[in-house]
Amino acid sequence: MLNNKVNEDTQQYSSDHLQYLNKVKNQRLKIRLSQVGFLIGFLVLWEIAATFRWIDPFFFSKPSAIFRLIINLSKDGSLFKHTSISVFEAIMAFTIGTILGTFIAILLWWSDFVAKVFDPYLVVLNALPKIALGPIIIIWAGAGMRGIIVTALMISIVVTILSTFSGFKEVDEEKIKMLRTFGATKFQILQKVILPASVPTMINTMKINIGMTWVGVIVGEFLVSKAGLGYLIVYGGQVFRLDIVMAGVIILSVATAVMYQLIVWLESKFLKWR
Repeated sequence: MLNNKVNEDTQQYSSDHLQYLNKVKNQRLKIRLSQVGFLIGFLVLWEIAATFRWIDPFFFSKPSAIFRLIINLSKDGSLFKHTSISVFEAIMAFTIGTILGTFIAILLWWSDFVAKVFDPYLVVLNALPKIALGPIIIIWAGAGMRGIIVTALMISIVVTILSTFSGFKEVDEEKIKMLRTFGATKFQILQKVILPASVPTMINTMKINIGMTWVGVIVGEFLVSKAGLGYLIVYGGQVFRLDIVMAGVIILSVATAVMYQLIVWLESKFLKWR
């Protein structure tokens, strides 16, 4: 009797669990379909509005013209050239900013004195309009790819430092006290408690930094670049080719989305392991 009752409960639990999983799966499918449907509907409406001149295609272009331009840019290789340059600059700035920002955050956590000394300076740096400082940064770092990477780095690194350091400070103090009671060194506390507990914060910071990094890259390319998506957008504006501008923006959006999804994938792997 008892075994039969347990089997019935298990079957009921399994059935309810399967229903829940199906519900979650259907909800995700509805969200994806709604996202795709919204995008398709927007593009169709844009195409119709430009075709029937409800909006001026000279100023707004239209999806079919942008699509043809992207195909032509792909055929002559210029699309790959501009995209690869911007993606390389963004990856370099993002990687350096994440590693260096995390290292500085560790130094601030390590020394409370250093953290208190530099706290007001970090707040001021974070509040500064770093985009407006772009020309100065370009002059200091030099024109070309190095200046663009440094510009993007300066925009993202302060956010990395502040967010990561804030995550370090929010770690449960009782766990730290317990390790100190057992004689753990500061490095062991950092290795065993601080860093593992702060991984979600660091991943969220990386998500934010993707957008910040791309802002820096595009600003740098606006100022000095002779190639890249920022250069493509500026060139299209100068010659009043809105299809070139929109093509650059669309490719930029796709590149940003791909980088963001890589971070989301990394987050899912970490959560599964956790």
